Amino acid sequence: MDPYAPIGIFDSGLGGLVMTKAFRKAIPDADFLYLGDTLHVPYGPRSAEAIYGFTQQAVEYLFGRGCPLVIIACNTASANALRRLQQTYLPTAYPDRRVLGVIVPTIEAAVASGHDNIGLIGTAFTIKSGTYEDELHKLNPNIQLHAKATPLLVPLAENNGIQYAEPVLRDYLEPLVDAGIDTLILGCTHYPLFLEAIRSILPPHVSIIAQNEVVPPKLVDYLRRHPEIKDRVSKKGTLKALLTDVTSTYQNTGEALLGEVMVFEKVELE
Repeated sequence: MDPYAPIGIFDSGLGGLVMTKAFRKAIPDADFLYLGDTLHVPYGPRSAEAIYGFTQQAVEYLFGRGCPLVIIACNTASANALRRLQQTYLPTAYPDRRVLGVIVPTIEAAVASGHDNIGLIGTAFTIKSGTYEDELHKLNPNIQLHAKATPLLVPLAENNGIQYAEPVLRDYLEPLVDAGIDTLILGCTHYPLFLEAIRSILPPHVSIIAQNEVVPPKLVDYLRRHPEIKDRVSKKGTLKALLTDVTSTYQNTGEALLGEVMVFEKVELE
């Protein structure tokens, strides 16, 4: 085994740190290497080719740092790039490595809830891609999905603006409440940061599917079923965090999301 073979986590910015914290709690002995593309955040308004290019560069970089497995924590990147990476990039470039996303585990949790009138909030690209709707209907064609693009939330999360989100969230969520949803999928890794405000707006009976709650158990199960990957992961319980742009705001926000002091190393992707 490589002396340092962490599980890689990639996100378009800092939202994936919410997932990283949850992954570390679920698998405390594993090493993790986080990469946030803060230079290009947010991905939601960008073109499909730009998103794929950024994502492939990030995955390539994390593989170069020894990761046998990379998790794309960004929903926008998962919706746009994951399948293409898995089907055309990995088989020729890195046949012994794996890349996973967060959308399918989230959908499985939503379907398992037994509800069939589901709301979804996400970035403009995630909503426009139709990935959630397609994957949901593969598992249950009777599900009604009410999707709403919520582009202002990522900039609020990345810039310590969570306290200003309540009126924005209310404007976004009221049409979904009016549609009678019984479940809401938070289709972005940043969105658990707004959980308290979201709960205050939604009726009490509406279930919330938050990725930092439902995805980590799926990763544990994946590693259990794939010992050829699990056995290659180094296990010292460390976390290293890399960003493509480092500012005092990113530093403070990142530490707040992790709940610990962290040195964020600046890296350049080619």
